[in-house]
Amino acid sequence: MEEILRQVQAGELSITEAKQRLATYEDLGFAKVDHHRKKRQGFPEVIYGEGKTVEHIVSILEAIQAKHNDVIITRISKEKAILILETHPEFSYHDVARILYWKAEKKETAKQREGYIAVVCAGTSDLPVAEEAAVTAELLGSNVRRFYDVGVAGLHRLLDQAPAIQEATVSIVVAGMEGALTSVVGGLVSHPVIAVPTSVGYGANFNGLSALLTMLNSCSSGVSVVNIDNGFGGAYSAVLIDQRDRKE
Repeated sequence: MEEILRQVQAGELSITEAKQRLATYEDLGFAKVDHHRKKRQGFPEVIYGEGKTVEHIVSILEAIQAKHNDVIITRISKEKAILILETHPEFSYHDVARILYWKAEKKETAKQREGYIAVVCAGTSDLPVAEEAAVTAELLGSNVRRFYDVGVAGLHRLLDQAPAIQEATVSIVVAGMEGALTSVVGGLVSHPVIAVPTSVGYGANFNGLSALLTMLNSCSSGVSVVNIDNGFGGAYSAVLIDQRDRKE
């Protein structure tokens, strides 16, 4: 801000140009793009793809790109992604996670850092939510290790992976059905656990409500719960914990 004001004082920058640079958001009419979010929270605004037209998504992503910020679009269908990729081939699409993304510049890679987030997934049917969490965490700069198909129906599969899960900075536990995996993992580790219930299950699962209530009522300490199928939300919280741990 001081540099912009200095340029205005020196006549190097017009008042109109200064106002544009100092603006915290860009009004597109149908959306107000929050360009200031990276400074406030550490990450640029993330676009939620469901319910938006391709035209809306393109306008928003171009506004974010123009500020040289990374672009992440979650919950975007393959059909929408294909249309966007035709005009923006620099983007990449993760089919399982349903995430379309673009990295503004090469930075220090997470692989060069110590520590990782464990994404622990109960069953293969939960993979779309687990991958949304894993890919989001990687795009936000964290290392991720995946521990898939380790649900409580075959507890020995989880116990085989327990030493590696225990070494993580934070775990994201993704489970549907009755959601019991969260309490088991929570009782095995000494770090925070972010529980993500999924809508996977038969009738009395109530589209994830049974897993959500089980996780909210977990007797394991250190468990926090996000909304049903919200892999992105689980990852965002886990990354904040992981990055705080690195700073310390």
